[in-house]
Amino acid sequence: MPGSSAPRSDTDLVARVRELQPLIRSHALRAEQQRRVTGEVVEALTGAGIHRMNVPRHYGGHQTSLRTQVDVLSEVSAACGSAGFMALIQAGCAFIAALFPDDAQDEIFTRPEVRIGGTLVPGSKAAPVHDGYVVNGNSPFATGCQDADWHLLTALDDTGDGPPEMLWLAIPMTDLKVLDDWNVSGLAGSGSNTVVAQDVHVPAHRVLPVGPLLGGTFPSRRNGTDPFYRMPVLLLFCVWTAANALGLARAALTEFSGRIHQRGITYTFYERQHEAPVTHLQFAEAALKISSAELLTADFVRLIESRVAAGEPFTTQERARTRAQCGYVTRLCKEAADLIGSASGASSLQREVPVQRIVRDLNALSLHSFVNPTANLELYGRVLSGLDAGTPFL
Repeated sequence: MPGSSAPRSDTDLVARVRELQPLIRSHALRAEQQRRVTGEVVEALTGAGIHRMNVPRHYGGHQTSLRTQVDVLSEVSAACGSAGFMALIQAGCAFIAALFPDDAQDEIFTRPEVRIGGTLVPGSKAAPVHDGYVVNGNSPFATGCQDADWHLLTALDDTGDGPPEMLWLAIPMTDLKVLDDWNVSGLAGSGSNTVVAQDVHVPAHRVLPVGPLLGGTFPSRRNGTDPFYRMPVLLLFCVWTAANALGLARAALTEFSGRIHQRGITYTFYERQHEAPVTHLQFAEAALKISSAELLTADFVRLIESRVAAGEPFTTQERARTRAQCGYVTRLCKEAADLIGSASGASSLQREVPVQRIVRDLNALSLHSFVNPTANLELYGRVLSGLDAGTPFL
């Protein structure tokens, strides 16, 4: 089976993903053209063990350290932003699945390589019935849904009494339909189509209320006291998306480093771009933006790990700062890629040149509502100013 040779250690996992980079990179253009990660890359990533990173050890998972997850996801993203984004969503949803009731986990984690997708956009409604819910509706942005085994669908509890409760419902992909509607300019290969639920029955044990989860309460008994699963999900999403941004930006810098020795600057006397002072300034500024993004990422990864290790709660300011840092990391990486893209000449517009795709992928990532730099800076500024954060999603 694909995961039978999965790595036995964090170091092994990073090494194996690096070995896959030539394959992932060679399929990046095809992934964009077919609007989903190729089957060969999906199977290679599965075999490497990335889906095991957040699966509980008692199901054969690794519970991989956050720092290693950043390394792994950034290496995948450096080869293909869409593959990296799909990997982070599926690895992240495995973490969420480990918070569901234990009976649900027994159904989901029938093998440690299970691929789980999910959304946090409540496009569906869940009507309560005597033994669970019946779900109807469309949920967009379901990354990698065509290659997933399960989907964690977000729906609103349609009781009609008071404000609706937001729920995560674990549903086999065989119970859902997929709309072929992912036709976008960035992260185009991520296969983030809309999934449709039509009178899907979900038993009560496959339901996870989102509100209590954001407050640190979840129903899994086996994982409830494990420090690994006490890490706040939304702060982890900051970690995973930062890895995507870092991988893309590093790839842009590597691509630029090679191109400046192979081309001149048209309509100037520079026969090689690397000889021009403007190139030196561009290269240095882009490199320092990426270095700054790396330091910010390391800072909030260290905060999460230290708080959980000590069993200490996060303050509202720390949570808001982490979201702001995540957004700022993405902004810095986008700025670095934009700078490199603008310095790469018209020849970089060719589809087979990675720079133009990296620029579009980072633009798409920065538009994600949870990652958006401006929204996250405002949120942090509100907290710094002594106001309520204005959102429970911290």
